[in-house]
Amino acid sequence: MTSTREGQVASRQSRDWRDRYRIGLVLTDLLVLIWVIFGAQIGWFGVTASDVTFSGSLSEVALSYTAISVVLVASWLTILGVFGSRSYRVLGTGPQEYRLVLDASVRLFGLVAIIAYLFKIELARGYILIAFPVGVLTLLLSRWIWRQWLGVQRQRGEYSSRVLIVGSESSVQHLARELARLPMAGYLVVGACIPAGTATGHLGSASIPVFVDIDDLGAAMKATGADTVVISSSEDLSPEAIRKISWGLEPGRQHLVVAPSLTDIGGPRIHTRPVAGLPLIHVETPRYTGSKQFAKRAFDIVAASVLIVLLAPLFGVIALLVRLSSPGPIFFKQRRVGINGSRFEMLKFRSMVTDAEKLLASLRSQQTSEGNSVLFKMANDPRITPVGRVLRRFSLDELPQLFNVLRGSMALVGPRPPLEREVDQYDSHVHRRFLVKPGITGLWQVSGRSNLSWEDTVRLDLYYVENWSMTGDLVILWRTFKAVVGKSGAY
Repeated sequence: MTSTREGQVASRQSRDWRDRYRIGLVLTDLLVLIWVIFGAQIGWFGVTASDVTFSGSLSEVALSYTAISVVLVASWLTILGVFGSRSYRVLGTGPQEYRLVLDASVRLFGLVAIIAYLFKIELARGYILIAFPVGVLTLLLSRWIWRQWLGVQRQRGEYSSRVLIVGSESSVQHLARELARLPMAGYLVVGACIPAGTATGHLGSASIPVFVDIDDLGAAMKATGADTVVISSSEDLSPEAIRKISWGLEPGRQHLVVAPSLTDIGGPRIHTRPVAGLPLIHVETPRYTGSKQFAKRAFDIVAASVLIVLLAPLFGVIALLVRLSSPGPIFFKQRRVGINGSRFEMLKFRSMVTDAEKLLASLRSQQTSEGNSVLFKMANDPRITPVGRVLRRFSLDELPQLFNVLRGSMALVGPRPPLEREVDQYDSHVHRRFLVKPGITGLWQVSGRSNLSWEDTVRLDLYYVENWSMTGDLVILWRTFKAVVGKSGAY
């Protein structure tokens, strides 16, 4: 009885957080819009508001810009809600929330332009040209700040959908593990229902209660306080059983999610198409040729050229420091494996002593927690020179790889370029990372660097290969700055 009561309280709190968060977004959006639109009015016209006129068929009517601003604030606030930018389904992760804010704003000002043209309303262009871009940017900034706060709450297990997973034991464990890996997505697993299993009490080593009675799923949801049922793969779940589960959920309060066996698939590759009542999921196969590849190469050439010119003085300073700090060449050349298994020489500023490779064998036995089973990393590597330690700390030793990008052997963004001895340890599926060019930065570098396990390193590289896009590359380049400034994983 106690566990059921606790589950009901948790379920009620789960519903309450959606309302509280939505109200917070409404208030923030309102304050942002008032500040931006009335600020644009004061900035363009001064403290004394001007009048705007529009011509009708019989006479001209004058309206205060204050009235126009009030209408614009109310309309903007409303259309953000109509487009679902405050829906809990788009909050926390992914770009959908930002897209909805941008889409709603563009449509609103398109509608304003049409109305102004049809009714011959003489709106000041400067007023609109200030209010629209500043409003959009400020709204996006406020949503980003809210998202950072929400991420902290979800790390604590709050402000999340409480999930009950239904399926086979293996699929339930896999799904629970993946959802726990990304708490910012907002799915907190609180229970599992394994129809063909045995009531062992808890799922694996986690404190997740297990149920076996699929016909009494409602009781399991009450006991755990779950508000969302996630159905994973199971031979014991017939279409009729899944439909029965759907019918048993409380409309508007409880939700159903179907999780296919596919993992690490990017959103743009997924398209849902209902056919004859079947929710078919189309997954596009990745493409490595055509306009996307041309755009990526053109961007690499332009960006690398600009960076080389801008950073030329820094190149000179680093070269001088490397030359004066220790004997040996300025650049370090190392043979790496690139696209389609081709070999190339990767350039770096030398950050180690000249006989670093010879000393590697004696250091492998000393490796402790850094690196992983394939990649050798050591936090206090004695081979690194004092200047080299600073260069590695801020990834400045990798700047000469911009010349590799110009030559075409590397890209700005891509999988990590491996050594030949590392490739010899690869499983067959890992070779898919050679379908694209290796990069100076990538998902591996911005997601933990040398602190990641080998499995996570492979997963991130393969995710990039399967889902790469120009937008994704720009996001990774943006995150690279944060990873470089941060100390974690930089050895």
